[in-house]
This record gives sequence, structure tokens and C-alpha cells, in this order.
Amino acid sequence: MSDSYLITGGKPLKGEVILSGAKNVALKTIISALMFKGDVVLKNIPRINDVLDLIELIKSLGAKAKFREKNILVINGEKLKSNRVDLSYGSKIRVSFMLFAPLLYHFGECYVPNPGGCRIGARPIDRIVNGLKALGVRVDYDEATGYFHAKIDNKPKGIYRFEKPSHTGTELLMMIGLMTDDKIEIENIANEPEINDLILYLNSAGANIVQNGNKIIINKSQELKQKEPFAIMSDRNELVTYATLAVASQGDIVIGTIDEKLISSFLNFMKEAGAGVEEISNFKFRFFYKGEIKPVNIETSPHPGFMTDWQPSWAILMLKSTGESVIHERVFENRFSYVDELKKLGANIKFIESKVENPEFFYHFNLDKNKTYQQTIKIIGPSELHNAILNIADLRAGAALVCGALLSAGESVVNGASILERGYEDFVEKVKKLGGEIEKV
Repeated sequence: MSDSYLITGGKPLKGEVILSGAKNVALKTIISALMFKGDVVLKNIPRINDVLDLIELIKSLGAKAKFREKNILVINGEKLKSNRVDLSYGSKIRVSFMLFAPLLYHFGECYVPNPGGCRIGARPIDRIVNGLKALGVRVDYDEATGYFHAKIDNKPKGIYRFEKPSHTGTELLMMIGLMTDDKIEIENIANEPEINDLILYLNSAGANIVQNGNKIIINKSQELKQKEPFAIMSDRNELVTYATLAVASQGDIVIGTIDEKLISSFLNFMKEAGAGVEEISNFKFRFFYKGEIKPVNIETSPHPGFMTDWQPSWAILMLKSTGESVIHERVFENRFSYVDELKKLGANIKFIESKVENPEFFYHFNLDKNKTYQQTIKIIGPSELHNAILNIADLRAGAALVCGALLSAGESVVNGASILERGYEDFVEKVKKLGGEIEKV
């Protein structure tokens, strides 16, 4: 099986990119569709590896799922036959953990393995498990098998406050709340646009979910039944990948369609860096090189701040800036897998120590006092990049490595293409249309 990219870099990339649907919405809408009555039609679903793996997983449980057109998916979960997620499927994809909700809805009891996915940090499941227990779900973990066993004896209800916001946790507890006969309140939620899109989708089918600042209230809902097809939002992470590549390669790319509110902090940082940024029509943006790129420091944070998923792409842009820039990662503790790989291309990057007051509050992951963390890098630019053989360790790092290779003189090989393709649809085809030289080998 081919799982590498052969890339000849050094060209400015120009043209237009049509954004695919958001990975982090597609996966959650597919899973929650298993709690609906009848067929669910989802539009703008990207054909990426994570989605394709999830489809096979839910089909193994007895659900029906089929693409009617390239990006229109029809799902029916009324005849689920198994409440146990196979380890071979669950180990591939982290979102399998969210199958707790539809399996408990259908069977009242389920078995779900410790989830897989990118290893970008511990992503503590204890916050989510504590939330499930607070709402009345019994959860036990068997270390010998690697499975969680969950059971509900009564309809979920109650209040849970996350110690630190959790994107996956917010969505899962919200889906558990769809089973309540009373109401459920979730406090200190993750407040991301993808969550808002999921709420819109569920409410359009009969749910009664109200968001009030950092709190979500799930009231007793009608039986969920779709009234019309639902189109998910575009992927803002994909936009950032191509936008930074456009400017770093001294190119000119139009990207759409997407609401400006979803990427406002990114647009502000791009302008600060001296990038050309124009909104050329409703929901379409032009990113282009217009002169020297300025170094800009960033700290990652939840929406509306600078997303953790964006920082590897920002590092690529900063490689071409004139001066020193700093990236401080606050959300995950292992998000710099790309650093040593970019050094193979000739990038001048080093880890630096960052003094932080109240680190337990400042960082969004659970700190281990016995562990040493490397959360900050300094990039010295501009870097003259050359060819190398690179290895992808996680999804967004993979995009950064491919973009680094596209900026580099000569022929590079990037191994681990399937990891990148967990989240990027038609990646090779889109890059080729922009003039990039890339082949899957």
C-alpha cells in the first residue's frame, strides 16, 4: 500500500481551493445520527480516512451508511445489533469514544475500548468519565481488556462542571443529555464553532438544547427525526493550511467558502505578519504574498483564540519570516512532533523555556509534576529549506511537513500519508491544482 508523498518543492502556489466539510463536525454528526429515527442525510461530509473508518465501524454495529453522492451521506441507526465496539476499529479513531451515547440510547449498556487517534497529548478521559458518572451513567474500566463498560439504570439527569473545558467531553455529554426526561446542565464547556454546528443540527431534528455563555442546558427532547438534509460547516483548519502555504510560498490562493467569524483571530495574525488578506466575496478569501513576512508570536487557546490545530501551519509561515518568532502551546503537551522533522529540511527551530505563573491554570491539559514539558519553540527565519525524508506523527504536524517540503528546493519524501489523509480530502489533487508537484507513492 502506498503511504508516502513524493514532492518537488520550491514553486509559488496559485489558484483556488474549495474547502471540504469540517472533520470535527462530520464525525460527531454521523455518531449522533445513530440516535435519530429514520434516515439522516448529511451534506458536505468529507471523504477522509477518519470518516471512512467511522462508517465501517458503525456498519459493523449494524447501522446503515452509504454515500449517495460524493459528499452526501445517508445514515440509519435504527437497527443497531451490537453494543460492543470492536477493538480493531476503536483503536484507529479517537471519536469512537463518543459511541457511548448512541449505544446507551439503544441498549442501556455498552462496551467501548480506550480510543485511538493522534498521539498529541494525554487528552485526559477522566474528565469525560467523571461527567458521565455525574449524570447517572455507571462506568468501569477493565485494564486487562482496555474496555470501558457503561450502563444506565435510569434516565440521565443532573449538572456537571468541567474542571477544564473539553471539546469531545462537551459533545458527548450533550448527546447523553438527549436521553433525559428532565434536564442536564453542562458548565465550563468548550465553546467552539464546531459544537455550535452540532447543536444546530440536533435542534433542527427536535432536540431542545440551549447554550448560554459557557453553559449548555439540554431539556427533554422530542424523538429525533430529521426534517431536511443538514449541511455541515467548512473546515477552518484546512483553510489555515492552504492560507499559510500560499503566503510562505510567495503565492496567491483564493479559499472558500467559510464565515469570517470562524477564522477572525487567524486573519488578524496574518495581517500582523504582513500577509496579503482580502475578502473577495461573501465567504471567500484571498491570501497572497505582498512582501517581507514579519515574525509574530502566538499562544494557542480555545476559540476565539488561536487554535492549537493551527500552530503547525503557523510554524511553516514563520520559517519564511525575517526575525525570531515564538509559538507557545497551551492546549496539548505533545504538539511539536514536527520540530525535529522540519530541522531535516534546514529549519532553524529550537525549544526554549517559558516561565508561566499558575501553570495549572494556564495550560489546558493536566500537569504531571514529575514530568518535564517542552511547550515553547523559537523559530529563526528566514530559512532556506532543502530536500529531506520526513515522517508524519500526527495529522496537523503532517500537513506542516508536507507544506515544508513544498517550500523546499529539490525532491522530498514524506512518509505517513494516511495520517494526513485522516483529515484532508483530495489533498494531492488540491495541491496539484495549485501548481504543486506532489505524487502519492
